[in-house]
Amino acid sequence: MAALDTGARRHPSSFLTCFALLLFIATLFLFSTLRRSFSPEGLSVGVQPSALRRDVPGEGYCDYSNGYWIRDQSSVIPRYDSSCKEIFKGWNCISSGKSNARELLQWRWKPSGCDLLPLDPVHFLRRFRNKSIGFVGDSLNRNMFVSLFCMLRKVYVGEVRKWRPAGADRGFTFVRNNLTVAYHRTNLLARYGSWSANSNGGALESFGFKQGYRVDVDVPEHTWVEALPFHDIIIFNTGHWWWSPSKFDPIWSPMLFFEKGMPVLPTISPDVGISITLKHMISYIEKRMKSDGIKFFLTLSPRHFEGGEWNQGGSCRRVQPLGIEEVEELFSLEKNGTNVEVRLVNQHLMKALKGSSFHILNITHMSEFRADAHPSTTGGKKHEDCMHWCLPGLTDSWVDLLMSLLENLKS
Repeated sequence: MAALDTGARRHPSSFLTCFALLLFIATLFLFSTLRRSFSPEGLSVGVQPSALRRDVPGEGYCDYSNGYWIRDQSSVIPRYDSSCKEIFKGWNCISSGKSNARELLQWRWKPSGCDLLPLDPVHFLRRFRNKSIGFVGDSLNRNMFVSLFCMLRKVYVGEVRKWRPAGADRGFTFVRNNLTVAYHRTNLLARYGSWSANSNGGALESFGFKQGYRVDVDVPEHTWVEALPFHDIIIFNTGHWWWSPSKFDPIWSPMLFFEKGMPVLPTISPDVGISITLKHMISYIEKRMKSDGIKFFLTLSPRHFEGGEWNQGGSCRRVQPLGIEEVEELFSLEKNGTNVEVRLVNQHLMKALKGSSFHILNITHMSEFRADAHPSTTGGKKHEDCMHWCLPGLTDSWVDLLMSLLENLKS
């Protein structure tokens, strides 16, 4: 003790420095504790409580759909790996040997004026305890569903129950947290099926139709009807199948629209049919989903076929994201290119959603740049897959956006 006292007398500045350092550390600890105490649901420091925050005073909320891609070569560790069993074989680009599969992990979406934080799966499991989340739509929505499931499964320790909740195509419950995620497959949202002319004649027969697909614009497909009262959060999508000549050939197997059980005459084109269908489906969902349920509609995911359609030798072999000029060349309505349907569908969607209680999950523009992120020749098909996305890959950023919007709604 005498030695310490002597040292203190000889070096008063050292004593003051140590005291100041201890005071600084104590202040930081107090601030950290208070910040955690006042964070929503006791979130740890570093978790973004509100996604659409005001980053620039006076400029409103951050628009996550407007931004650019940044390559971060230090980011090479996937948030989940190719061993996640829910990844469809054709989307597992790392296992399939796609040349730039691991480089896809280095690209990060940077919204203008703010940041899009990566989903924290541990926080997500805690945050949505006792909740059910449904994805209702075509295989692009399944792409996103698999992203979320694999992120959660990577960190979860415990029983995961595989089942088909509310008639889902597939679903899982993380038992310890009682969190369910499920995918309900539907291509048009509306009910449809093959139609053949009646030998006794009829309204459509009088117009010369012999076969096609009947689409009931006001009747939902049975695969997702039970999802509305079951899930707390639902992400809907549709679009690609409406512009699918291989399925709905305008000559040999046209879409024939019915309303209130009767054919719509004179017949209408798919671009009119989708508007009527969206109007009916949105109204149906609004009336039947849980009163406190949260509804999202996913904007159309872009395709990147170059040189022709999927069945005409179209390909997508780029290994870098597109520049803005290239994006406009592929997707501009004025250019009327192979992939023009993405912006056409969004026009119909935005009009139909106007005045509804839906939240829009706008993934279109951020995805238009990513011609490099499709399975392409490694998709396991006879043709190149320039529509779906590699996993891990782009749809992980869609999940980040979903989480950011959910956090904003909560706050």
